[in-house]
Amino acid sequence: MRIFKTRWMARFARKSGIDDALLIEAIERAERGLVDADLGGGVIKQHMGRPGQGRSGGYRTLIAIRVGDLAVFTFAFAKNESDNIEYDHLQDLKKVAARWLPANRSTIAKALETGDIEEVRNAKK
Repeated sequence: MRIFKTRWMARFARKSGIDDALLIEAIERAERGLVDADLGGGVIKQHMGRPGQGRSGGYRTLIAIRVGDLAVFTFAFAKNESDNIEYDHLQDLKKVAARWLPANRSTIAKALETGDIEEVRNAKK
């Protein structure tokens, strides 16, 4: 499984102190079938804890995922900012997911080169 984060998500993670280990943990839970919400269109929502805290008051992440193959963290927000994502924003994120879900090695290589995505370090491939 290759795991990536969009440029926006990488910036959010840095500002929020979310390290790659937390991202990997969220994907490992999803691979075990522990998905917090299946939002359709290949998009799932996973809860992540703030560093040193539990998941319930932490972050909500939206991930485009092809189970066993590819996951792209597209968006996140703190639970204290919002309980859920608005419908229009979700539709926009599904369009972002639709861009990444069919991505092949060439598309991914080009996106890595341009900085559109970053690979999550220590991700199991």
